Amino acid sequence: MVKKDVDELLAKAQKPGKDAMIMHPHYKGKVQVMAKCAVRTLNDFAIWYTPGVAKPCRDINENPEKVYEHTNKGNMVAVVSDGTRVLGLGDIGPEAGLPVMEGKGLLFKYLGGVDAFPICLDTKDPDKIIETVMLLQPSFGGVNLEDISQPKCFYVLDELRKKAHIPIWHDDQQGTAAIIYAGLINAVKLVGKKIEDVRLVFIGAGAANIRAAHVCISGGFDPGNMILVDSKGALHKGRTELAEKYKEKWELAQITNKDNITGGPEEAMKGADAMVGASTPGPGTIKPEWIKGMGSDPIVFPCANPVPEIWPWEAKEAGAAVVATGRSDFPNQVNNSLGFPGIFRGTLDVRASTITDGMCIAAAKELAKVAEDKGLKPDYIIPSMDEWEVFPREAAAVAMQAISDGVAGITDVTYEDEMNKAEKIIKNARESVQLLMKEGQIPPAPEGV
Repeated sequence: MVKKDVDELLAKAQKPGKDAMIMHPHYKGKVQVMAKCAVRTLNDFAIWYTPGVAKPCRDINENPEKVYEHTNKGNMVAVVSDGTRVLGLGDIGPEAGLPVMEGKGLLFKYLGGVDAFPICLDTKDPDKIIETVMLLQPSFGGVNLEDISQPKCFYVLDELRKKAHIPIWHDDQQGTAAIIYAGLINAVKLVGKKIEDVRLVFIGAGAANIRAAHVCISGGFDPGNMILVDSKGALHKGRTELAEKYKEKWELAQITNKDNITGGPEEAMKGADAMVGASTPGPGTIKPEWIKGMGSDPIVFPCANPVPEIWPWEAKEAGAAVVATGRSDFPNQVNNSLGFPGIFRGTLDVRASTITDGMCIAAAKELAKVAEDKGLKPDYIIPSMDEWEVFPREAAAVAMQAISDGVAGITDVTYEDEMNKAEKIIKNARESVQLLMKEGQIPPAPEGV
């Protein structure tokens, strides 16, 4: 590739960051609280507030489940973070993490019709995070944990899933895993291989790739054909130092890497069919020569944010047949934004008590099917966020799986029922934003952005 083309691609890749520095201060945030009830005259406040509000309060006191009828609890999600692992930026603190959590709230609403509120906590203590989330439960229908460093993120999620009575989800684990699995389903199909035969390497053994490995195993990949690589090298049975401090890695070391391959990324990738990166942002983290050493028609998913481990054009020049990244400005965005809005929509609509791996896999398979229905190509293995029909289809698949898994509080729902309901809610959310823009209630963006 000539230098001019590379310079143009780099400039395109850098533009979202430059525009973000203009747009964020212009709008001073991305989400706000808006009324959803009619206010015909100020007399209506006697209904919405005192004295009328006392009646629904008493009704909830006598029948706790009525909180879902009288309030927005059933559509409200808390986005909770301590800011210790924000994107690929690391421990930048709760205030610096707030733009990400607000962005999450925007995606929840626009793509899933879910009202989500950012809550950044001024503590790094996992037990305090757990306690805080437990105390927040009365106000929310679910919790999205976000950007919490490992290994405590595993502990926080596991403990909350045991103790909480509303669904708790860690998007960096479950959400990313679901989308990686969806992308791999179609990429493997496109290159004419079988999931059970694929040699799959995960570069990076943090929350995203550890959960992705588990989801891929549940979804049909052979764990013996998998290798995970952390900063010390490939996970294998000889890595006994993992047993005490990193039990999640140690557990995977017992069931993956059947050939006991040692060394780093280069050794692990040699002859592999597919690679998923969720490690140190690049470029340069993954070398072109490592891709050249992979098997035929290699699948390369460098998913680090904000910059992939290798630029897509470099991976293709090295021989990659299919390339996906975590960015929306390149084809094949493998990003949890394709999952959590629809997954939570379906979860909330059937009042599920948790989000199972089965629900994640159901969402992933539905997501993959949307792309397959339209025709798979090397630069189209997974839908984009523009294809809004993805989200109600995911919601319906998740709702049906929740009922099948026995975790749904509402069970008299069909696939078509949930599709229609989700479509209506999501369409309303999108059209509300467009209406506010049209009427000038959301000011226009600055010129040139």
